Order: sequence, then structure tokens, then C-alpha cells
Amino acid sequence: MMKLLLACCPLFLSTLVASHSFLAGSLGQKPLVDLSVPGDNPLEFCSDPSGFILTINHVDLEPNPPKKGQALQIKAKGNFTEEIEQDAYINLSVKYGLITLVNTKADLCEQMKEVDETCPLRGVKDFTKEVTLPKEIPPGKYTVLADVYTKYDEKITCLKAQVQF
Repeated sequence: MMKLLLACCPLFLSTLVASHSFLAGSLGQKPLVDLSVPGDNPLEFCSDPSGFILTINHVDLEPNPPKKGQALQIKAKGNFTEEIEQDAYINLSVKYGLITLVNTKADLCEQMKEVDETCPLRGVKDFTKEVTLPKEIPPGKYTVLADVYTKYDEKITCLKAQVQF
């Protein structure tokens, strides 16, 4: 699961999909924001992605949901609206139920090498990556959070997912 998020994380970014209900609009309330990441995936943005540096066109997983012991193909496309330099980073957390398995800070540019990209990152990026998930993944619910920042602590994106194995 960590490989999945680290491989996808750089290209999971923001297309704002807002849904306005007639009732909410007529009462002067803020419209609801659909936090789903576009495509066939279990990903969601952590918050309204309209201010994020990365705009995500789509992320598609095959199979979705991922299955232990099987190959997982990831297809993603996104647009970096600003140049991302060295020292950008990912705060990554992986939980199994309530137990934190991973809580780490990873170098974004190092992770991008996994999809044959190098920093500086700019413009549209389109990639396909295949990873094999171990069959030894214990059954249960996993929650992953990836908060991605520039070296100046500007938010590139923030993604979360829950996967049941």
C-alpha cells in the first residue's frame, strides 16, 4: 500500500468538483465539495483541492480496489501549476485499524524516480506504473494519508485512502 501511495502521490492533485444543491444555495450555505480524486480509485483529497499546486486529471487503479498478491496497475495524469524543486517532501502515514504502521517524511523527488521522472517537476505528467502487492498483507482496514509540500512548505496536494484487504 505504501508503494501505491508513494508511486501515485506526486500526480494526485487537484481538480475541484463542486456539487451545489438547490437547498444549500438558497440558504446561503457553502456548497458541498466532492473530495473524490477523479478516476477509478479509492482516493480522496484531504481538503478542497482548488488551491493545490498539482491538478489531478485522473488516477486509475486496476484492479480497484487493490488485491493482495496481485499486480496493481496505476495510471495517472496531472498538471503541476508551479515548478517543484528538490527538497519537496511527502508526510506519509499508514494505519492498520488504529495502529500506526508508518509515519515518515519521504523525499518527493526521490519517489518520482520510481516513475521515471526527475525534479524539477513542471507541467503535465502522465505515467503508468505496475507494482505487485505482497500476498502476506494481513486482512483488515488500512488508512493512508499523504500530505505533499514544496521545499517552502507550500501544499502540492493532500490525499487519503482507505483500503480493505
